[in-house]
Amino acid sequence: MTAENEPRPPGGRARFRPGKRLLPFPYNQDLSGVLRHLDRSRPESRVRLANDPFTAAYLAAGMRLLERNLGPGAQRGPHGKPYLLSFLSQRGVADEVANNPRPFPRRGTARALRRAWRSQSDFVADLINFAVWRENYRPKYRRQRAANTRKLVKGPDFVRAVHEMAYEHTAEGVEMPSVRLALALMTSADGDMEVKRAISRMYEDYLGSWKKLYEDVLRQRGLRLRPGLTLDDLANALSAATDGMILRAVGDPAADILDHERGRSLFGSVALAIVHAFLEPEGDESGLTLEEAVAARFDNGSY
Repeated sequence: MTAENEPRPPGGRARFRPGKRLLPFPYNQDLSGVLRHLDRSRPESRVRLANDPFTAAYLAAGMRLLERNLGPGAQRGPHGKPYLLSFLSQRGVADEVANNPRPFPRRGTARALRRAWRSQSDFVADLINFAVWRENYRPKYRRQRAANTRKLVKGPDFVRAVHEMAYEHTAEGVEMPSVRLALALMTSADGDMEVKRAISRMYEDYLGSWKKLYEDVLRQRGLRLRPGLTLDDLANALSAATDGMILRAVGDPAADILDHERGRSLFGSVALAIVHAFLEPEGDESGLTLEEAVAARFDNGSY
């Protein structure tokens, strides 16, 4: 185990229970900042429970159920319909603990699960947090994103960098059960405020890193947003386009959203269109809003 994968207790003071350090990465990391819905009122109790190997056992079971039921080639329910979230019932997760690989604990009960998470929605909310935690991203994807980020900010071929990053991001999203879970929950979790808050926090964290990248691109390439548009607008537009592309690629593979032979995706073209529409060269800007710029092209400037 490398030093960077060693468990990091909060502030370096907390002690993990025996067995925590033996768990595979990232389950051996400090999860107290990731699991926010544990049924403990005292901060120190939440930290202990978040880093208990038995808590990790339920997470591992949940992640495996996500892969099995929402990943490519997912299992189907009666009449060929997907199970949706029924597979994450408390009993279903507890039963799946028995299939954990060692060194995870392999004895689980619905009662014990309820002692950690009061309700199924609390567990699902924390499973979302854990599933989309950056430490869960495949190392190859993370290295590739870092390389593509450098190309976007300072590389000689911005268009190619956008296409490459868009393809890899979309292709990875199609394969990731955590992304599929988030997309499924957006429509199926209506009325469940805990899950909605988890999704909202997921996007807040997710978009935060992208907005930092967009700021770097604008600064290094001498660009600015059109009047009336903000960095949040740019981030939300690109994120919504990504979600739509992934959802369409999952549900309608014949739509050719992804071109694996060329390493291209339709999202790359859409991303370029959004960037071109939202941004102008610093020092040579027209000063027109997006609506005014469109009107100037299509309506002889009448807006």
